[in-house]
Amino acid sequence: MLIREKLEKMERSTLSNFAAFSDQSKGRLRSEDPCEIRPAFQRDRDRIIHSKPFRRLKHKTQVFLAPAGDHYRTRLTHTIEVNQIGRTIARALFLNESLVEAIALGHDLGHTPFGHAGEFALNQVCPNGFRHWEQSLRVVDTLANDGRGLNLTYEVRDGIVKHSKGKDNPFLGNGEDAPETMEGKIVRAADIIAYVNHDLEDALQAGLISLPDLPGDCLQTLGSRHSQRINTMVTDIIHRTLENNQPWLTMSKETLKATESLREWLFAKVYENPLIRSEFDKAVKVVNDLYQYLVQHPEQFGRLSQKKEFRFGIDQEVCDFIAGMTDRYALSLYQDLFLPRPWD
Repeated sequence: MLIREKLEKMERSTLSNFAAFSDQSKGRLRSEDPCEIRPAFQRDRDRIIHSKPFRRLKHKTQVFLAPAGDHYRTRLTHTIEVNQIGRTIARALFLNESLVEAIALGHDLGHTPFGHAGEFALNQVCPNGFRHWEQSLRVVDTLANDGRGLNLTYEVRDGIVKHSKGKDNPFLGNGEDAPETMEGKIVRAADIIAYVNHDLEDALQAGLISLPDLPGDCLQTLGSRHSQRINTMVTDIIHRTLENNQPWLTMSKETLKATESLREWLFAKVYENPLIRSEFDKAVKVVNDLYQYLVQHPEQFGRLSQKKEFRFGIDQEVCDFIAGMTDRYALSLYQDLFLPRPWD
């Protein structure tokens, strides 16, 4: 018996009936021989970690654009926190940790430079619009691995494309647009748990808000400290879901209400803060200007992107190129293209 088969057998003997089992995957876009060592979802996780789009996350904005401080979150550290929260929930519910990891590590690969400012800008200018969760799927299917894609399993791809539906998505994500697997539902919840708490901590560190500003009723339910709030949310989901014994996530009314209220407060007081908004508007201009210039100068775009042909059309190619940029590369390119330099 192969090591992979032993691990698949272990899944069968230890995981919940609600788990997604590696040997029951709906398969990949392109058929390939299974690995001798790794089950399918573990193999997907490894492919994501070793990809270039994953490495670029370390220089992409979470909330604060190109932060100079060492301790502000980036898109990569956000991804790691989502992964860890998701794994904690999955392990306690006896679900497939490898599938949770693969979805969590890949869920934001399509995010733009400058966070949601870049996403907003590309959605305005790209003919087909732009949504980061759809771009994340496009990255793993088509763009990564030098244009060959990562050829991930159906379950990972489903969890990535359904991890978010913007500001108004339900926290637990149990509706019609929910991921098909429990593991995908966990990542959707872990994503929100992570950013609600770490964006709040970053905003406090930046001086945008202070502790007395935080909504007291939410803190009374969730806890006054960062670790307490995460622990409350995670523990509540685990216990209520186990009690419910159904293939969806459950939360107590009190904790769910406090979590959603804190999230709404964060949008109003942090994401819409005038200081954040002013930088947001500048980032939108940078992305807009880069897009217009590169579309209008295909030869220059070809040189920068090292592409000899545009198989998806110039508009889509430029959109993909900009979406893959880090903050610092986008700013450097903008300076080269639009700002005068002293004569040397």
